[in-house]
Amino acid sequence: MVEAELRHVCEVCGRDEILTPAEAYSAGWDYPPKMGAFGIISPRTCPTCPMSGTAWAALELDGYTEDMLSDAQREVVARILAEPASIMVEQP
Repeated sequence: MVEAELRHVCEVCGRDEILTPAEAYSAGWDYPPKMGAFGIISPRTCPTCPMSGTAWAALELDGYTEDMLSDAQREVVARILAEPASIMVEQP
């Protein structure tokens, strides 16, 4: 079975790559479906960034409420909740 390519965006540094889930996992990305599950708020980070800068960390570790999140963090949460459709790559 061929895996579809998905857009992987690091919510800490903004790195943006198109990878299959297997490629992303091998490269060290924290992204579903190999790490976590689609639609569940958890870190979405590249191999070099810490999860401490994520919306998940703000909510779960720092005790933020939704109204305390930055606009960028709210965008991340909206993208996560709309996965996998929000990270699908259109095939030519």
